[in-house]
Amino acid sequence: MVDLIAKKRDGFEHSTEEIQFIVKGYTEGTIPDYQMSAWAMAVFWRGMTPRETADLTLAMATSGDQIDLSSINGIKVDKHSTGGVGDKTSLVVAPLVAAAGIPVAKMSGRGLGHSGGTLDKLESFAGYQVERSREQFLQQVREIGVAIIGQSGNLTPADKKLYALRDVTATVEAVPLIASSIMSKKIAAGADAIVLDVKVGKGAFMKTVEDAERLASAMVEIGRQVGRQTVAVLSDMNQPLGFAVGNALEVQEAVETLKGDGPKDLTELALTVGSQMLVLGGKETELDVARHKLEELIASGRAVDKLAEMVAAQGGDAQAVYDFSRFPQASLKYEITAVKAGYIAEINAENIGHASVLLGAGRLTKETKIDLAVGIVLQKKVGDFAEKGEVLATVYANQQKLLDTARPEVEAAFQISESPVQASPFIYKII
Repeated sequence: MVDLIAKKRDGFEHSTEEIQFIVKGYTEGTIPDYQMSAWAMAVFWRGMTPRETADLTLAMATSGDQIDLSSINGIKVDKHSTGGVGDKTSLVVAPLVAAAGIPVAKMSGRGLGHSGGTLDKLESFAGYQVERSREQFLQQVREIGVAIIGQSGNLTPADKKLYALRDVTATVEAVPLIASSIMSKKIAAGADAIVLDVKVGKGAFMKTVEDAERLASAMVEIGRQVGRQTVAVLSDMNQPLGFAVGNALEVQEAVETLKGDGPKDLTELALTVGSQMLVLGGKETELDVARHKLEELIASGRAVDKLAEMVAAQGGDAQAVYDFSRFPQASLKYEITAVKAGYIAEINAENIGHASVLLGAGRLTKETKIDLAVGIVLQKKVGDFAEKGEVLATVYANQQKLLDTARPEVEAAFQISESPVQASPFIYKII
């Protein structure tokens, strides 16, 4: 391992066998953390070639269990988001695409920090079970075309170990390590094709379009190298996605979107990602035809019914889809108002995300218990005009103390300008 650390430190390329040796040794514990840390730092500074990154991805994907989806008919297309504030896209896209006949067998994660987790949001449906046996998971997708469950215990153990190490050794930002971490999980989960939603901006991991493009290109290239069709959509995360931030609040907004009454940005993203999934899944050859089909599924009510069907299949209260009073409700609410008239120049997504965590909607540690009812609902978006005293956002809380702590963060997120403001493009690029 010392030789391999020195080889990467000096800028040389690893062979496939060397990468397999590193991943196997670290997973089994024969390579200690201190050597793996040194290697990760060498990768951080020296980078990896596309072939090396693909080899690392495959070695991590095969380090534990792999899900075999071959018993499900059709091309299985997975969707992954790099995470952001108010990002409830999976809740819209999975049932929407399933209603179009593309099987969606999705494994999702929990939220940590200000990036909410799909599983936490789904648990806003009383009784929803995220833990499923592999056979239950596959059977549900065969029967109704969609399931969203938690990741199985031994999926990509090499990635779990390396991710935890990167977190405490300042090597999280290395693009080959991020790209291989994301793609190894998707490949181990059995997808034939993958659509990535790569977030860009203040509420995202990648702050600039250039950085997001580097990551997206690396992941698409990994897909190509390992024989998985992969598309990346670069979408804006300078302001929160949609209006709602917080678990039950976001689920309600996702339901509204599936009914055709959702926010413009969330609807646009769901249709963009969903259209790519339909084309990769072989249902359509043209993106505009695919988009039209998805719009029809929303208009007919079949998309929202598919969500209810999935919730019921996983033991959840499907009636909540049609009756929002069945969701957890917050006992306190506070309105943030405009201190002066003008145009909304900025709604800092990071501030809003942090405020939602302070309210109890997110986790600071893995052990934190989430309050599903609390969060923030915006009344304005960037570019909108607000009169002095007009409501900009409503804060929902269950504890006055937490409301008082979060309120300044929400107030600080809004910047008001006297002259009109142009919102940044919502979808930057598709790779």
